[in-house]
Amino acid sequence: QVQLVESGGGLVQAGGSLRLSCAVSGMIRRLNVMGWYRQAPGQQRELVAIITPGGSADYADSVKGRFTIARDSAKNTGYLQMNSLKPEDTAVYYCNARGIAGHLPPYRDFEVWGQGTLVTVSS
Repeated sequence: QVQLVESGGGLVQAGGSLRLSCAVSGMIRRLNVMGWYRQAPGQQRELVAIITPGGSADYADSVKGRFTIARDSAKNTGYLQMNSLKPEDTAVYYCNARGIAGHLPPYRDFEVWGQGTLVTVSS
């Protein structure tokens, strides 16, 4: 079984910074793409950033230049550094991870979501 735990949300003033963390644990054979999504009240969940095992990253246009996604493959942990935060960044942020689970064959694909962490940016 694979689990994912997020941390790091909170309340910050506009222009401030927060760092979110996402720890994946369990019988992980390989951790593939990790991503951060967010959902604001009354809005659909949207992709914020993704990162491949090799470190290639992609971002939503709304966060480019302000957010940075990173990962520590040795710790199976992902991060989202959020700088120059704006009130419109207020949302519940979710981490997502995909990969292959199992210590012995047969291995199986997995996809897990975190419980979500609230980020509130005040003006």
